[in-house]
Amino acid sequence: MANLDTTPPTLPPADFEQALDELERLVAQMEGGELSLEESLSSFERGIGLFRQCQQSLEQAELRVRLLLDPDAPESAEPFEPRP
Repeated sequence: MANLDTTPPTLPPADFEQALDELERLVAQMEGGELSLEESLSSFERGIGLFRQCQQSLEQAELRVRLLLDPDAPESAEPFEPRP
């Protein structure tokens, strides 16, 4: 039976940093406008995958913080608010 779980694995912190750096490089290359259409599409596809991996890792990190703050009721923890 095939594994139908399409969520990307959570990245360790070092891998998260590497994925974020690669994503930033891809964005800079695409913004430079020197890629062919095929290269742009390939870069975009890779970028989406990296974005999803990073997003998943950040969600897992937030969940860990919530569990640390209140292990008995993590769902009652308030969402993080961005600083002004």
